[in-house]
Amino acid sequence: MDEQASAVADVEDRSPRGTGGPWLRRSGPRQRFADAVRHSRSGLVGLALVIGLGGGLGAVAFRELIGGFTRLASGRADFSLAGRASHRWMPWLGPYFLLVVPVIAGLIYGPLIYRFAREARGHGVPEVMLAVAQRGGRISPMVAVVKSLASALCIGAGGSVGREGPIVQIGSALGSTAGQLARVPESRLRVLVGCGAAAGISATFNAPIAGVFFALELILRDFATESFSVVVLAAVAADVVSRAFFGDSVFLHLPAFATHHVAEYGYYALLGLLAGVAGVVFSKVLYAIEDLCDWVWRGPEWLRPAVGGVFLGGLLLALPEMYGVGYPVLGHIVDGRYAVGFLLILLIGKTVATSLTIGIGGSGGVFAPSLFCGAALGEAFGLIVHQISPGVVTSPGAYALVGMGALFAGAARAPITAVLILFELTGEYTIILPIMLAVVAATAVSKAITPDTIYLLKLRRRGIDIEHPAGSPVGARIEVGSVMGAIPEPVRDTLGLNDLVDRLTDSESGAVPVIDESGAYRGVVSAVAAESQAVDADTRQRESHAIDLAVMPGTLHENDTLDRAVELLASTDGATGVPVLDTTGNVTGWMTHQRLLQALHTRQTTDGGSPVAIGVP
Repeated sequence: MDEQASAVADVEDRSPRGTGGPWLRRSGPRQRFADAVRHSRSGLVGLALVIGLGGGLGAVAFRELIGGFTRLASGRADFSLAGRASHRWMPWLGPYFLLVVPVIAGLIYGPLIYRFAREARGHGVPEVMLAVAQRGGRISPMVAVVKSLASALCIGAGGSVGREGPIVQIGSALGSTAGQLARVPESRLRVLVGCGAAAGISATFNAPIAGVFFALELILRDFATESFSVVVLAAVAADVVSRAFFGDSVFLHLPAFATHHVAEYGYYALLGLLAGVAGVVFSKVLYAIEDLCDWVWRGPEWLRPAVGGVFLGGLLLALPEMYGVGYPVLGHIVDGRYAVGFLLILLIGKTVATSLTIGIGGSGGVFAPSLFCGAALGEAFGLIVHQISPGVVTSPGAYALVGMGALFAGAARAPITAVLILFELTGEYTIILPIMLAVVAATAVSKAITPDTIYLLKLRRRGIDIEHPAGSPVGARIEVGSVMGAIPEPVRDTLGLNDLVDRLTDSESGAVPVIDESGAYRGVVSAVAAESQAVDADTRQRESHAIDLAVMPGTLHENDTLDRAVELLASTDGATGVPVLDTTGNVTGWMTHQRLLQALHTRQTTDGGSPVAIGVP
């Protein structure tokens, strides 16, 4: 009893609205600093800058990894323009080394993904969107490490995928890890994930504006002032790092371009419509081939990339331009070096090669492949209309650039990002009006064909709809602050494991808050966590204390609705309750499954006995 009394000696006994529970104080210089990082504006800015710098360095390291693995696998810095040349270090294999390197790479990254981070498989962005929408922004730090290695191996060995999706997932994992280490509230953790995504795009393309809007439009889907400002800071910091390593040159050089006739805007609009359809087809083929691979494969998942690598190698042998990301080939497309027939072959080949790489279990993005396909479609279209109207269409290469943005907009339904990425890639304002027209047309036709985007479709195929999560009409009308319960009696952070087990055994809540000597809230420890440690612990581990088992769970705020409480309680492993915070971050109440059901039952009775259906996304 003495230890329990000392554990709450510094807890101020106040009675917040409707709870009767204590208000946990925050004090002490160290705790005040931690609170400033978690809750103040300056703390959020500091974290955003750290994430931006880390994301920039991560993008640099990732690009170097890809380059290193590409040189190791092919003997060249980039193999996509080498034709069917032999490996410089293994000339005796001739071009048939292309059948070998995807298999060897698959034998490495397949078990790596399967063992350590299965969410690193595929193109990555949907997993980040899901983490923001339904997991409070929580992403395992292991994802950054595994995604870096797996994607670099896959691309370096010929996987026809992009590096942008992986760097978004890597940057987002860095942002989430930084936020979790600082124990920031969920609302800020989501913003920090967006900071990491923006940093990745910014550093990869030297495109900070596009990075910002990619994060806001696709990841956060929120243009609030606070989100915008800190995401901008992260993108700028990442771009500064990237430019320090790679210089200030633009990604693509625009061919001679001018719109001399108003009729040409009609051609750009038509290209936008075609690109919108092509973007939808690109998405459908991607998942159709993935389904085919799922249907065919019956072996262990870790072996799938290696066996599938044989088929990928065969495709590369037939069309070496599909090797890796393929930016040199993309440059040749924009420069007008290919005929219409070969451009259509490149369009179909890239669609199939990317889909096959993802389908066999590879790791890489679909952003760059969509740009590649859009460029091939746009250049072919430009050459055709130039033959039809040579006096109107004077620069077919401009249609390649417009097609890049339009097809991406048709696939991802992100028109702002599509416009800005092309502007920053070229550094030319003259292309903006054609891009805007084509992107709007592509977005409209894509939305008319299907409600899904290339990113949302991956989640919807798993039964997850982050745009329209199921909810309770009753729960949406009740605020957590009006029904929350009293805070369970807290325990000191220095409480030993055995005493903690005794304390949780006597507790009805299944979880208790942890405080330090000043009464500051340090997290929550659950009965499940204590039981697991007590059962599995050796003698040394039995000296663990409450703070060692404490986690900072997703938290509710007093003005959140019960729908949010349902979602959070369903995703909180082992804890039967979660803390409720006020606007300053103080713990003012406790929400449990029982309180939730009582509130819904009371409202059901008040509403005349109508059934209450609670949906958990």
